[in-house]
Amino acid sequence: MLFTKMHGLGNNYIFINLLENTLEEEYLPTLARNLSDVRFGIGSDGLILICDSKVADFRMRIFNADGSEGKNCGNGLRCVAKYLYDHQFIDSESFTIETLGGIVEVHISEKKKEVEFVTVDMGEPKLLKGMIPMKGEPMTMTINEPFTIGENLYHLTCVSMGNPHAIIFVDNVHDVPLEKIGPIIEHAEIFPERVNVGIVTVKNSKELDYRVWERGSGITMACGTGACAAVVAATLNKKIEKNQLITVHLPGGDLEIRWDENNHIWMKGRAEYICHGEIKLEHFTKEKMLKASGQ
Repeated sequence: MLFTKMHGLGNNYIFINLLENTLEEEYLPTLARNLSDVRFGIGSDGLILICDSKVADFRMRIFNADGSEGKNCGNGLRCVAKYLYDHQFIDSESFTIETLGGIVEVHISEKKKEVEFVTVDMGEPKLLKGMIPMKGEPMTMTINEPFTIGENLYHLTCVSMGNPHAIIFVDNVHDVPLEKIGPIIEHAEIFPERVNVGIVTVKNSKELDYRVWERGSGITMACGTGACAAVVAATLNKKIEKNQLITVHLPGGDLEIRWDENNHIWMKGRAEYICHGEIKLEHFTKEKMLKASGQ
């Protein structure tokens, strides 16, 4: 089966086109774990499937490196949009993609021989605890709210962009041991579906530094939904103003984010190919995958 490996600012995934192929549903989590493994597979932050949709032009399914299925992925969306347009599955420069977190609209922003930049309408952020989800009064918001998690006190601002994010503001993102606090907060009892953990430094009124621990994948070079959540959280904490173009600096590069007057989040960034190849499915037979999953 053919695959394409792509990245958005270093957040890299293996993409399989299921518009023309099929895979058995039962084995997708284990396949994602095997393919994402850097030693015995291809190596990636996860697996993304490009599928038909009954409610949008296309559908995107995301499996994290640990095999769990994700709800949304901003960097993945840009890559899927580039793949579909470059491979002539659609000729319109604007189209819709279904995710578990909802339907989003994508726009081809800049192209030469191939698509270079994609802008995504990420929709409206969800701010209520019951929608993120997290424990507590479901109709209230979490804005700089103190929580004791493990042995430490954290002030969290929580946002869902189709997937849950907990944002922490710090003086310098590079001084924070994200590899230590990330998994602790990800698995905290207050988050029944786990959570992505973002640390943010406000550089000025139009720039943020951002690092992320992604649930199911760990530290990654970039997270599109997380960058959107960071802008929302900074706005809610009155550190920046709404309806401004904000540059979010991530380890893998920059994203341009705007929370507009209609409450929608717009994200613009690059999407790039790494390689194309062929997966030898005999290495991922049912028996081998069942053994790998401990069944």
